[in-house]
Amino acid sequence: MKKSRRVEAVLAALDARYPYEDKCYLNYEKPYELLFATILSAQCTDDRVNIVTAQLFAKYQTLEAFASANLAEMEQDVKPTGFFRNKAKSLVFCAQALLTEYGGDLPSDIDVLTKLPGVGRKTANVVRCHIFGLPSVVVDTHVKRISGRLGFTKNTDPVKIEFDLMKLLPKTHWIRYNHQLIAFGREICKAPKAKCRVCFMPHLCPAYKEP
Repeated sequence: MKKSRRVEAVLAALDARYPYEDKCYLNYEKPYELLFATILSAQCTDDRVNIVTAQLFAKYQTLEAFASANLAEMEQDVKPTGFFRNKAKSLVFCAQALLTEYGGDLPSDIDVLTKLPGVGRKTANVVRCHIFGLPSVVVDTHVKRISGRLGFTKNTDPVKIEFDLMKLLPKTHWIRYNHQLIAFGREICKAPKAKCRVCFMPHLCPAYKEP
């Protein structure tokens, strides 16, 4: 089967198994809260981030509160998410930048977003998808792992994977692909070992292994 046909078949199988819904696994109410939660999610589970942000967003209820926060105190507030010193700096400095440079609003342009402290392309694309509804490819751990197994990319660098997928996937699937692979990765295509015996598309996967 040609790669383009296989891509179409994979996307159809994912659509059938996981009908698209605009679901975000990080809890937030304000746009900047999603930005901050995504920064905290680096090398941390969404569940743990949601536990931390429940207290964090109750303590710092405005962007101004984040911008004026004591850095040492913020480190303790976000410590359970790991890499807490860098993450604390990112939250405080990012809040300051949003206030001074953008009047407290989130920019939607990816090149502008990635100039904010602590914001890489993954974080920027999460914001673009959920806040602005802009077609974007989010490369998280599930997308990286499963796209490699499916043979959609040979790269391991998230930015290179993002551009590979942008070329390969129709734009209409850019947002849903991430959501569906999160669900697929949690249910079946797990790390470090996939549950190939219960996979619904083994005939489409080069990495499929007979049970």
